Amino acid sequence: MAEPITEGPVALRTSPLSHLQERMGAAVVSGARGVTLAELPFVTMVNVRVDPASEAADRIGRTLGAPLPRRCGDTAASGLHTIMWLGPDEWLVLSRADAGIVTSQVRQALDGAPGSVVDVSANRTTLELSGPAARDVLEKGCPLDLHPRSFGPGRAVSTTVGPIAVLLWQLDDAPTYRLLPRSSFADYLARWLIDAMSEYGGPRAA
Repeated sequence: MAEPITEGPVALRTSPLSHLQERMGAAVVSGARGVTLAELPFVTMVNVRVDPASEAADRIGRTLGAPLPRRCGDTAASGLHTIMWLGPDEWLVLSRADAGIVTSQVRQALDGAPGSVVDVSANRTTLELSGPAARDVLEKGCPLDLHPRSFGPGRAVSTTVGPIAVLLWQLDDAPTYRLLPRSSFADYLARWLIDAMSEYGGPRAA
């Protein structure tokens, strides 16, 4: 894993939700109705546009270690990378690797074919919502059917939570969700989730 950057402009970055870290920590609920909320800042995100039937798409898949998903809601993972379907010819690559390296490698795989590869890491931040009550919290303001028969681990779709547009990704059966809002809307979304979590720290209604 790359060493953290301690010098230069990157080291001075402030995450969109750094000012709410204490409030998110204080909102944690434990127990059978538990739910936690945390920001995962500075995740590498690379937007890819390419014809899915092209040789360039195949090269990009080989570079990332997994074929580009072909259906709405599908994801593919390999090593440091997760690829999410955004549209018929559009994907978002999430990675734990350096954004510049990932962007350069995928751009080389595109090799001049029609399409685009753009580092959009600063465009969104990532919120992780997890625990037995996480689905209940989301269901207060998400129009999707989040029941396990319809939405489960490995699924990722564009939707809304409250009034905020997000990319919603379920990681596991805990359940753990990651929500990717635009950075400028992250404060509103975090406060909405904190408020939605508050009832689970009290006694269950009869």
